[in-house]
Amino acid sequence: MKYTLTEPQVVLLREVAAASTAVSLPPVKTHTAWALEQRGLIKRTWRGSGHVAVVTADGRYYLKHGRHPREVQAEKERLEGDAAQAARAPDSGVELISRLQSASGKITVSDPAPQTRNRWRAAYYSALHHGHVPAGHKLRWHGRQRGDCVFTLVDEEAEKEAQPLPVPTVDVPESLARPHRLVLATRKALGRAQGAVDTRGRAEVIPLYVSRPLADRALRIMHALLTEAENRGYTVKTQTDLQHREAVHTLAIVIRGRSFPLALTERTAKVPYEPTPQELRRKERSPWTPLPKYDEEFNGRLALGPPAKSRYQRSYSYSDGARWTLESRLGHLLHDLERIAAEADRQEREKKLREAEQRRRWYETVGRAREQQIEQHRATVLNGQIRAWRQADEIRAFCQAARVRAGDAPVAAEEADWLEWAEAYAAQLDPLKGFLRTPADPPAGREVLRELAKIDFYAYPWPFDTDGHWTLPDDGSTTPRA
Repeated sequence: MKYTLTEPQVVLLREVAAASTAVSLPPVKTHTAWALEQRGLIKRTWRGSGHVAVVTADGRYYLKHGRHPREVQAEKERLEGDAAQAARAPDSGVELISRLQSASGKITVSDPAPQTRNRWRAAYYSALHHGHVPAGHKLRWHGRQRGDCVFTLVDEEAEKEAQPLPVPTVDVPESLARPHRLVLATRKALGRAQGAVDTRGRAEVIPLYVSRPLADRALRIMHALLTEAENRGYTVKTQTDLQHREAVHTLAIVIRGRSFPLALTERTAKVPYEPTPQELRRKERSPWTPLPKYDEEFNGRLALGPPAKSRYQRSYSYSDGARWTLESRLGHLLHDLERIAAEADRQEREKKLREAEQRRRWYETVGRAREQQIEQHRATVLNGQIRAWRQADEIRAFCQAARVRAGDAPVAAEEADWLEWAEAYAAQLDPLKGFLRTPADPPAGREVLRELAKIDFYAYPWPFDTDGHWTLPDDGSTTPRA
């Protein structure tokens, strides 16, 4: 925890400490009081309709010494162990390099005390100035004055290989001898207009909104960008879409089927509004008529990126800056488009893989539920056969016992008829009277299997026909079941 207080926290702590009784805290100071309470400088309690606070001993110590007592105690403990920690520091540059090589090239010393930091500093400069650093490596040190000390032994060759390749630049011509077809169409659409150039609402042209002096530069930039995009195998197209019953014309670069709209505009700045003579006369006649406070005027900086209200807003936007021009950022713009397209492809592939895996698991679950249903059906049939067999055996034993009871005496006609029927019924019940065979599988109904699997059984096409046979092919996305 950071024990340093902000100015509002110090003011509130002084107010609480100066009062002889508990101080009521207004709602606007709730967060400030909470911060002081977390540091143990005040104690809060609920009284009546709000919180009240009193200062603690740590709070009075902070006001007197300007530091938190826990911070002071931690500093004392750190200084007390400084000598022991300094003794464990490397005593030469050779030992420092050896430790770095054993620690995979990086050592971190957590906020050392002054004596320990000095020992590590001496080892660092010894290794640096006495040739102990291995050839082709660099020794780096962060945290020279405060905080953690981090020593790193870097392989220069590996570091260079890990650096990304430089972004190719796009050359913008000084003049247009053979302009791009869209640049040529836009130039014709501009005509001889002397005011602001605005082609954002026109079809088959480049969307521009710039001042007339910058129109030529804007066209040269777009020529270079569109030509380079086509040289890299991308498609440049204009299209018209219907949005809210209005035609919207856009220019886009298409990379691997993904369209990225573009518009080139000149940035504007707010300036005090200067009313026209007509507006001043209208203001005199109608004093209540409001006039705008500010006006917008072009500031000479071009910006290239997605049009306003695009879903790609701020994803690949560049403009003239204090250290670069828009011409020098065209390569970065195309690089961003390629990166966004590649990332979108990767996400789409991952989405398809997830959907395929979900589909496979769904069909696998349905298949297991079908197996469980068949298993339960067969168990039910088998248990029924066992019960029928036992019942038939018991009926035969019963009939035999009835005849034994009669002895040598003839059995009465009525009793004989009953026993004869009972034995015939037992023969009908006995499943062993014929050959045993596997029972037919039950119908594969959605409702029955849903009770077994507990999943949404309408997520994908049903894989069973009316006879309960698996109908889907074994294409890797489903699991055929018997």
